[in-house]
Amino acid sequence: MKNPINQSTFKRRMREYQKRPASFVMFILVMLCACVTVLSFVFLVGYLLYKGIPNISWDLFALNYNSENVSLLPSLINTVTITFLALSVSGPTGIFAAIYLVEYAKKGNKLVKLMDLTSETLSGIPSIVYGLFGMLFFVVALDWGFSVLAGACTLAIMVLPLIMRTTQEALRSVPAEFREGAFGLGADKVRVIFKIVLPPAVPGILSGVILAVGRIVGETASLIYTAGTVAEIPESLFSSGRTLAVHMYALFNEGLYIEKAYATGVVLLVIVCAMNLLSNYVAKKLTR
Repeated sequence: MKNPINQSTFKRRMREYQKRPASFVMFILVMLCACVTVLSFVFLVGYLLYKGIPNISWDLFALNYNSENVSLLPSLINTVTITFLALSVSGPTGIFAAIYLVEYAKKGNKLVKLMDLTSETLSGIPSIVYGLFGMLFFVVALDWGFSVLAGACTLAIMVLPLIMRTTQEALRSVPAEFREGAFGLGADKVRVIFKIVLPPAVPGILSGVILAVGRIVGETASLIYTAGTVAEIPESLFSSGRTLAVHMYALFNEGLYIEKAYATGVVLLVIVCAMNLLSNYVAKKLTR
């Protein structure tokens, strides 16, 4: 039995499309773009899994890298280390800067406009420029050399605008009635922000953090100039080390381990998906 509600909705939309043909054209274009996006994603992921899964072996997870096993474990450890260090700097800085701009700064303040302009400008700078800056400042000027710390600080500066902008949008999406009701009950500013405003904004903030993690994990250009390409577990923060993305680039560039590079791509894909699922789970728990 057909649903009369769906039939009435379909007829109403068809009458709207007949009155406004441009709306129907836009609907077709939007659906076409959505299909192209989904098919491209499925093709890329499917091709990577097809080429990479057969080449995954236990040798890839050996503790030490050599020309026989081409182990990715040192690069995996470096990736986790650099991601943690970069988020430790950019996460709190970006979130608290966004809280100040949204909750404390006056509307129309010149400082707010300047910081918005600066963050938007930094978001559009190519990663290779960040790499050159990191090399000149952290590697040369501060004399850190090619190190994990230099790479992490460079990536922290690179993802800081992303975290700050997404946090701002998440805070602005919280209804003003929440704040007004809390102030009406006698709550102070700090309590309103951390008890009333931040909990509903957590999913949006975590979305920005997820995007930052994805950019950090997939970054190559800036890390080649700052962290180096040594395929070893660093002894300290001032030792050089490559991430998984740089490891893939090196394997493809050498041209001798193409199959191992595809296998590394599968591992990298699994790590990113696991981080996304974990972040979504945490966001749901915090929202409840």
